[in-house]
Amino acid sequence: MAPRAAGGAPLSARAAAASPPPFQTPPRCPVPLLLLLLLGAARAGALEIQRRFPSPTPTNNFALDGAAGTVYLAAVNRLYQLSGANLSLEAEAAVGPVPDSPLCHAPQLPQASCEHPRRLTDNYNKILQLDPGQGLVVVCGSIYQGFCQLRRRGNISAVAVRFPPAAPPAEPVTVFPSMLNVAANHPNASTVGLVLPPAAGAGGSRLLVGATYTGYGSSFFPRNRSLEDHRFENTPEIAIRSLDTRGDLAKLFTFDLNPSDDNILKIKQGAKEQHKLGFVSAFLHPSDPPPGAQSYAYLALNSEARAGDKESQARSLLARICLPHGAGGDAKKLTESYIQLGLQCAGGAGRGDLYSRLVSVFPARERLFAVFERPQGSPAARAAPAALCAFRFADVRAAIRAARTACFVEPAPDVVAVLDSVVQGTGPACERKLNIQLQPEQLDCGAAHLQHPLSILQPLKATPVFRAPGLTSVAVASVNNYTAVFLGTVNGRLLKINLNESMQVVSRRVVTVAYGEPVHHVMQFDPADSGYLYLMTSHQMARVKVAACNVHSTCGDCVGAADAYCGWCALETRCTLQQDCTNSSQQHFWTSASEGPSRCPAMTVLPSEIDVRQEYPSPQDCPRTLLSPLAPVPTGGSQNILVPLANTAFFQGAALECSFGLEEIFEAVWVNESVVRCDQVVLHTTRKSQVFPLSLQLKGRPARFLDSPEPMTVMVYNCAMGSPDCSQCLGREDLGHLCVWSDGCRLRGPLQPMAGTCPAPEIRAIEPLSGPLDGGTLLTIRGRNLGRRLSDVAHGVWIGGVACEPLPDRYTVSEEIVCVTGPAPGPLSGVVTVNASKEGKSRDRFSYVLPLVHSLEPTMGPKAGGTRITIHGNDLHVGSELQVLVNDTDPCTELMRTDTSIACTMPEGALPAPVPVCVRFERRGCVHGNLTFWYMQNPVITAISPRRSPVSGGRTITVAGERFHMVQNVSMAVHHIGREPTLCKVLNSTLITCPSPGALSNASAPVDFFINGRAYADEVAVAEELLDPEEAQRGSRFRLDYLPNPQFSTAKREKWIKHHPGEPLTLVIHKEQDSLGLQSHEYRVKIGQVSCDIQIVSDRIIHCSVNESLGAAVGQLPITIQVGNFNQTIATLQLGGSETAIIVSIVICSVLLLLSVVALFVFCTKSRRAERYWQKTLLQMEEMESQIREEIRKGFAELQTDMTDLTKELNRSQGIPFLEYKHFVTRTFFPKCSSLYEERYVLPSQTLNSQGSSQAQETHPLLGEWKIPESCRPNMEEGISVFSSLLNNKHFLIVFVHALEQQKDFAVRDRCSLASLLTIALHGKLEYYTSIMKELLVDLIDASAAKNPKLMLRRTESVVEKMLTNWMSICMYSCLRETVGEPFFLLLCAIKQQINKGSIDAITGKARYTLNEEWLLRENIEAKPRNLNVSFQGCGMDSLSVRAMDTDTLTQVKEKILEAFCKNVPYSQWPRAEDVDLEWFASSTQSYILRDLDDTSVVEDGRKKLNTLAHYKIPEGASLAMSLIDKKDNTLGRVKDLDTEKYFHLVLPTDELAEPKKSHRQSHRKKVLPEIYLTRLLSTKGTLQKFLDDLFKAILSIREDKPPLAVKYFFDFLEEQAEKRGISDPDTLHIWKTNSLPLRFWVNILKNPQFVFDIDKTDHIDACLSVIAQAFIDACSISDLQLGKDSPTNKLLYAKEIPEYRKIVQRYYKQIQDMTPLSEQEMNAHLAEESRKYQNEFNTNVAMAEIYKYAKRYRPQIMAALEANPTARRTQLQHKFEQVVALMEDNIYECYSEA
Repeated sequence: MAPRAAGGAPLSARAAAASPPPFQTPPRCPVPLLLLLLLGAARAGALEIQRRFPSPTPTNNFALDGAAGTVYLAAVNRLYQLSGANLSLEAEAAVGPVPDSPLCHAPQLPQASCEHPRRLTDNYNKILQLDPGQGLVVVCGSIYQGFCQLRRRGNISAVAVRFPPAAPPAEPVTVFPSMLNVAANHPNASTVGLVLPPAAGAGGSRLLVGATYTGYGSSFFPRNRSLEDHRFENTPEIAIRSLDTRGDLAKLFTFDLNPSDDNILKIKQGAKEQHKLGFVSAFLHPSDPPPGAQSYAYLALNSEARAGDKESQARSLLARICLPHGAGGDAKKLTESYIQLGLQCAGGAGRGDLYSRLVSVFPARERLFAVFERPQGSPAARAAPAALCAFRFADVRAAIRAARTACFVEPAPDVVAVLDSVVQGTGPACERKLNIQLQPEQLDCGAAHLQHPLSILQPLKATPVFRAPGLTSVAVASVNNYTAVFLGTVNGRLLKINLNESMQVVSRRVVTVAYGEPVHHVMQFDPADSGYLYLMTSHQMARVKVAACNVHSTCGDCVGAADAYCGWCALETRCTLQQDCTNSSQQHFWTSASEGPSRCPAMTVLPSEIDVRQEYPSPQDCPRTLLSPLAPVPTGGSQNILVPLANTAFFQGAALECSFGLEEIFEAVWVNESVVRCDQVVLHTTRKSQVFPLSLQLKGRPARFLDSPEPMTVMVYNCAMGSPDCSQCLGREDLGHLCVWSDGCRLRGPLQPMAGTCPAPEIRAIEPLSGPLDGGTLLTIRGRNLGRRLSDVAHGVWIGGVACEPLPDRYTVSEEIVCVTGPAPGPLSGVVTVNASKEGKSRDRFSYVLPLVHSLEPTMGPKAGGTRITIHGNDLHVGSELQVLVNDTDPCTELMRTDTSIACTMPEGALPAPVPVCVRFERRGCVHGNLTFWYMQNPVITAISPRRSPVSGGRTITVAGERFHMVQNVSMAVHHIGREPTLCKVLNSTLITCPSPGALSNASAPVDFFINGRAYADEVAVAEELLDPEEAQRGSRFRLDYLPNPQFSTAKREKWIKHHPGEPLTLVIHKEQDSLGLQSHEYRVKIGQVSCDIQIVSDRIIHCSVNESLGAAVGQLPITIQVGNFNQTIATLQLGGSETAIIVSIVICSVLLLLSVVALFVFCTKSRRAERYWQKTLLQMEEMESQIREEIRKGFAELQTDMTDLTKELNRSQGIPFLEYKHFVTRTFFPKCSSLYEERYVLPSQTLNSQGSSQAQETHPLLGEWKIPESCRPNMEEGISVFSSLLNNKHFLIVFVHALEQQKDFAVRDRCSLASLLTIALHGKLEYYTSIMKELLVDLIDASAAKNPKLMLRRTESVVEKMLTNWMSICMYSCLRETVGEPFFLLLCAIKQQINKGSIDAITGKARYTLNEEWLLRENIEAKPRNLNVSFQGCGMDSLSVRAMDTDTLTQVKEKILEAFCKNVPYSQWPRAEDVDLEWFASSTQSYILRDLDDTSVVEDGRKKLNTLAHYKIPEGASLAMSLIDKKDNTLGRVKDLDTEKYFHLVLPTDELAEPKKSHRQSHRKKVLPEIYLTRLLSTKGTLQKFLDDLFKAILSIREDKPPLAVKYFFDFLEEQAEKRGISDPDTLHIWKTNSLPLRFWVNILKNPQFVFDIDKTDHIDACLSVIAQAFIDACSISDLQLGKDSPTNKLLYAKEIPEYRKIVQRYYKQIQDMTPLSEQEMNAHLAEESRKYQNEFNTNVAMAEIYKYAKRYRPQIMAALEANPTARRTQLQHKFEQVVALMEDNIYECYSEA
């Protein structure tokens, strides 16, 4: 066989590309004679600029579409679509400027109103990414908080998918700020984007975005100091967003791919100042991985240096994120796989040779090339030192694997750390995971148990490969053993350096692309032809040829230039790129630079005469394959393929193989001398179709192929891929694909019939929705099953009765039809019909309308163009294409239109003359209107003055000229040294004023003026031959001289000036000499905010005076002088009092002192009579105060000791006796029912175990089984199931609640019961329950707002108010248990212990120590403590020392003993005092059973006194034994239920205040001050104060790790509702919040601790808690307490603390308001988690059955309400309700009676 085909044609192209050079055998086909010449040296090669495209506005981004040969360019306010080959304009779109404000949410968020003014704002492009899979171009700009659009690939001017989507009113699409705020919203803030392939099971692509934070607190955010500013704290720095346009559009741009937090990386608010991220690039690597290989997304970024910190430097970082592994892989969570490491580019000269800031990156196959710079201290240093470094991806991978090993396998804190600066970084640091062996994939990408993002502490280091100042960008290609590196520079040059295998520079070239315009940091090679490079400067797009090899004329010059791309083409004797040389892949045909000059061809003399025909056969005699068409083959199917051959005579029978590409080799069998059969060929593809090249090769010699002049191919198709609907599936028949539709597209079997019909076409959207009567509108119809082929719908598209002609080149099988509308006879509106064997109709209607134009304004403008005109008319928004033509030829550009107007920019005119303006729709005739525009002579600028400006700019420059009345906008710019151009103001037709732009340095520079967006050209100067045309175009006739800013100081150069208010102030300001020639009106002097009137100005002195008052307060005011933009503070004014004021003050004080002495003398004289009485009273008060102090000090010390012991016991024992969640819910939701069930079931049925404790059973019906007879169960379960589905219908449930609430006999108790039953029934769907509650609350707010809004939520009188109570109880349970539970329990224990410190009357319950006046024991009964040694075989202890009082009854002693023994056991498991006997062992032989009443009881005043320890004379340290009794003696009953007429304990209840007979002194003292014992309230309060403060702080504080999401969400809801109704009174909002949380939830908990804990709440504790709850209520109130001597003590007791508590409440509300707003998605996720946490706790069937009882009771009223509701009637809810009644009615009451 021959190594090449006849005539020098190459062997199989595929083989030649994939195989090494063929081995040498004697050729059998002729080789042309090569003429080899030795060529001389030539001049050096260079780069070549092939094409340029200028942009009128600064460029931002570009993207390449290699398949379509298109370049997309984004500039400020513009999008361009360019042809790839010559950069010619194909389409453009205007995207700005728009009215916008950085303090306002996007207008696409209608629920977020904004009061800030919106100004015309330029749109800087931030993301321009191609999504070829969906045919989209993702375009994101800086306007509207970083809003994105999805434009059409192939037509950048059209929006492909509108977002937010316009949905029908019945299904509104909720849009959140996080879906709109995608990119950075500031021109100078960085953003990078990357379209990621779809994850496993996902329908569409995803968008990775990295954006610099520009929200509240950043340098980009305007300083507004408003609470609203905190709305912009929530944008994450890195996020992965959904781009699935074929799925649910409501999820477009959301993070909701996994749980939201897993797809964002957000820096904590407090850490944003230290971690300012600037993003450089985002890329995939490898970009096209081989099957089975892992691909990664990388982010290159800088952590910028901190402002003001000289030691701080920028850090360059490389972050990596894993992508799905293969087609079926799962998407990794961003936070799971995210890891970052530093990149350090440094030489060997220490820190001074460190290049710390990343500028540009380019990923090559094995290395990452990056340009770094060393930032300079001065901003004027335009060309900072820069260097190129290269990092190996293998080193990156090794560092990441080592880091994960160091984090989870062998912890090494100096190697890696959890990224704690981000929100997801909170939590555990790196720690060893026991018994876990990390697999390689887990080392690369993390795993579910390795959730935190990581940071590698040691940077990856590299030394610079190349250094040069001002490098801005890099692109790299590996070519012919060289690495070609292209580097852009800050001054518009492109540098090419060639590196050898050792990364050493062997050559360099340079070309100027656009002088003075920096090259953008992104450069890309042409995907279709790698010989071209695309790059962008600030105002240009350029296509650069990578090498200009033709400048080398000899082989020596060509190869010696060491250019990676250039080589010597021997056949053509010229220096070329390899792809430009014929047969360049063959040996010796093309010599590269890497081979060296020694491989250049030399001249060799062959034999003088050779008979070629005699030596070799003719070229046609070579064996070759003949082209034979082959039918498409299904994937996986076995086929025999016949291959015809020619010229096989001399190698017939040779062993051959059929090759179908890499590793696809099959047996080849000779059929006859001219045909070979490929046997049992089985080819597979996972794509819709794939073409395999067929070649024949010698068996065992894969490099030897038969020639294939016309290569044969085999198409393999896969029915299961690429055909999501029936029409696409069956339409493949035209391609020869034998597919059939059956629950998906499948391969048609051999016996299956031909394809049937598809469902009717489904039209999902049409656009546009209107067009002109003349037709011609390109109507786009999108949907499913829109025909299998064009012929199916060629004549089947109609708009009403008007045909629409489909365009063949725009037809997409089944998915999209683009048709041209026909003309209509008149205005009409009709649905769009598509008939493809079956008919489908659109939901939307297309309207034919007649557009009209009336007028245009302005009617004249300069002939230079740029005038923005507005054409007024009707129905101007119709159709798909609009043109405004001037003079029938020139287009009016930058079109923007509405229904009634068209705005566009006029082109340049040739002559001053009137021209017609034509409005054309769909390229048809002009719309009648006779519009005329007059081109006038251009405005002329004759002079500017002054011509000097301070370097800061801002000086008013007056521009004189003519015809300025036609100027709409004008700006002024300065060449070379100027900063941002400034906007000017037109005063009249001859004057314009412009603030001078700031400058970078002191110099003289030419000035440019831009009038109506066009550069001003000085036509007069050209006519007078003062300037050449090029200079005139630059406006160089006028120049500005920039001088240093003026310098000022006070006359004596002092920094402080003292001034007394009220006195006149005159300032003398010294000015340094300058040449600016400033006038007096150009100075502004301010003292604080007060202007100082300038009176005298000379070259060196400025005099100014202040006539108005500077304020009476003493303070400091800065003295500032301003000239243009320059501000200088020269001194500070110190305000102080005057001597006159001091003298007057002294005189007044002396007179007052004299009067006071006289008054005091008179007062003392008259008060002598009462002196004796006061002394007596003071003695009593001192005694009382001393007693209170002593009691408080003593009580607090004892209580603290006891509480410390209690806290230790809590830690040692089972802890706080919290009730389970289900019992908390039933007691909170059904408080009366719970107590009823406990009294009826729990208490009587307690059985004591051997340990003396009792076990309460679950007795609440909602916690048990649904007890109904089995015979009734099937119907009732079905009925309850249907009823449950009805309750889960929002329309039914709201109608149901409203219908019941309208019934007069539906009492408040019924309303609360229904609300609680609904809460139980819907507990598993809290998000649905919340939506119902919100709708009902909106109705309640509407009703309250019409009357008195402040009364809303004050009581619980409606269903929704009880629902809110229950909702708060569910949402706040975790806070109650984790935060508030412990201080609340400690307060309860403290109250109980403090009460037990003194005497307690067992019958009246009154005690010596209390907080409630009504429960105060108004007797000074001395009680002495007794320590008793008690033995009791119960609660896990044998004996204890128990402290009691000698005034305690025996039942009180038993209760204290039980509390001491059972303190570690829940109260429900304690024995009761009635269940035990207490026996006193007086001696070894005597013992007594101690009881409250026995034969020894004393009788006083006809009442029997209860026995006490003192009555039995039980001494200190007495031994007692307590034991359980089998049968209770209930003859006595509970002590507190005894008849007070027959029994008493400490005081006589009916005569408590009567004089006791014991102490005459005490009686006398009580008569003098009868309320003296009220001081014990203060004693108790002081003792408990610390515990109460701890409780209130716990309730009114916010934990950072667990913020109260429900409270934030509900308070925001209340604020939103108030704003919608115009309620701006802050007191009303405060009352709403207070009524919904503190008074509705916390007060209920404070009064009812038994809802939370398993404890005994006595009546006395209940009374004390009422006082505490009242204090909490007063703290939450906003009305001032009007307190006096007659006020109740429960309000007076905490009157002093209430103001401080109020501050805590207000601070709590403020913290809630400042929290980051919650989206509906985040709240729903939180609610779903709460539902999941407590699922299956309640029997919802019981709740449903109880709700049904109400439904049955009010059945007629509910039916009437359902009939009256249109939505309910449309969905037939009344019939479903009747179905429930039919299933339940026959037997529910019978079954329940049986149950």
